[in-house]
Parts: sequence; C-alpha cells; structure tokens
Amino acid sequence: MINKPSGPTSHDIINKLRRLTDIKKIGHAGTLDPFASGLLICAVGREATKEIDKFVKLDKEYIATLHLGAVTDSYDRTGKIIAASAEVRQLAEPPKKEIVEKAVLEFIGPQLQTPPMFSAKKINGKKMYELARQGKEVERQPCAITIYEMEILSYDWPILKIKVKCSTGTYIRTIAYDLGERLGCGAYLEELERTKIGEYGVEEAIRL
Repeated sequence: MINKPSGPTSHDIINKLRRLTDIKKIGHAGTLDPFASGLLICAVGREATKEIDKFVKLDKEYIATLHLGAVTDSYDRTGKIIAASAEVRQLAEPPKKEIVEKAVLEFIGPQLQTPPMFSAKKINGKKMYELARQGKEVERQPCAITIYEMEILSYDWPILKIKVKCSTGTYIRTIAYDLGERLGCGAYLEELERTKIGEYGVEEAIRL
C-alpha cells in the first residue's frame, strides 16, 4: 500500500515500483488524480494482479476540501474557472453553516451520478478527459453510486472540508460541483485525500 503524494500520476507510482522491484506486472486498485493524495493499493507480480479486482470494488473514504464561490471546467483546482459567484462573495452573505449542513445531508443514500467530462472513463475507446481537452463534450450515462456518510469537518468561507464514505465509482469532483449547484454559489474540488479502501487505511501505507 502506497501513500501517494500530490503531484505524480498513479501511473508514475506504478512505474517507480517497477524500477524499484524490477517487476513489470504491477497494477493498482483505483486511480487517484495527480493533484490528489492518499491510499493507493498496488499489486506486484502476475498472481497478485489477478486479485486486484476485489480491491477495486471495495468502498472508499475521502477527505475533500472544496472551494465555494466558483466553478471550473474540470470540477477541480486544475481546471479553468468558468463561473464565479460574485454575488455570493461580495454582495450577499455566504451560505450559513446550517444551510451547508442541510445540503450535505441531502447527498447521503443511493443515487445516480453523471461522470465529469474530465475523467478516465472511455467513450468509444477514448478517455473522456482527452475529448474534454479538445473542447468536445459527449453525452454521459449516469452511474449508480451510494454515499454512505458525508459530514462537515470544517467550514470557513470559501473553504469547506468534508469526509465522504462512498461506493466505488463515485467522483468526489462531481459531488463538489453538485453541492455548489445546490447551494447556489458554485464549488470546485481544491484538495483530495483517499483515506480508506475497504478496511485498509492510509496510515498503514508507505511513502516512496
């Protein structure tokens, strides 16, 4: 188990492991975006990679930092700001904590979530983020997910930190965008740490 820092891609971590172990057959149980950090479960060797799917399907836990008052095209801090809520920032009071708490609680439960354009999901053999970088947008089919827990850790406008326990396949960037829509001020994902995959915690992981 690797504690991935912010910066390298998940594939960068796999390549480093290949150099360290001199083993080519290495996989991981779920991609983390380059700006994200946290738990990355890796399987080293042919026999281990055959078992990786059972880890991919496990539930996940994240600590997410959201920036309220703006929207980016990628739903996270790496994207271009496409809308800013000047009315919320300058002319009116930001959403009160009790309003934010109520909105957060409304996300708990089974639901359909539309994957963001900036994602690694494939459409006709092409990753959606490749199409997004070309300025193309395609129709995406909503996927069934479940949010088991979602709680506020801290809120100091415009920064909101939450903990999310969810099923596999959940996009935390989309939760940030959807929460911003629900609050009427917009939001994007500023930081993300994956803290658990199933029963495995980031505190057990090593840094390369």
